Amino acid sequence: MTSLDRARWLALAIPAALLGGAYASQYVGGLYPCEMCHWQRWPHMAAIVLAVAALALRQSALSRPLILLAAVAIAVSGAIGVFHAGVEYGWWQGVTGCAAPMSATNAEDMLAEIMATPLIRCDVAQWTLAGVSLAGFNAIFSLGGALAVLVLATRRGS
Repeated sequence: MTSLDRARWLALAIPAALLGGAYASQYVGGLYPCEMCHWQRWPHMAAIVLAVAALALRQSALSRPLILLAAVAIAVSGAIGVFHAGVEYGWWQGVTGCAAPMSATNAEDMLAEIMATPLIRCDVAQWTLAGVSLAGFNAIFSLGGALAVLVLATRRGS
């Protein structure tokens, strides 16, 4: 397997694993995502699409640029994770309020929906391991993974 093949598979595996962990923590672990948590998911979704396209077009000249774009998308999620972790640790102020979508059309239903919606704050980590929040872990794994994909995809002779 060439380093370019490894880069393709890593560009798919990293965001898939991180998204899988995010969804498992949400639907199995009961940790509801805040708005910035959702922001971190979108670049991973884009990276998965780009990596699948790179795998499908592995014989094409487009494959390497698609892998590089996937690595950039993974890094963007990591950068958002750094920002989010900084907000959680109180290093800087966040740019968003915590919001929940509303579907009710009348005041009574709206009040019931508001009361039933859990308040998820972006500046409070719901879970940590050794002092590192989920946003922090996303930052570490995303930035490290993006670097690994970039190194593998740009190796000479790959």
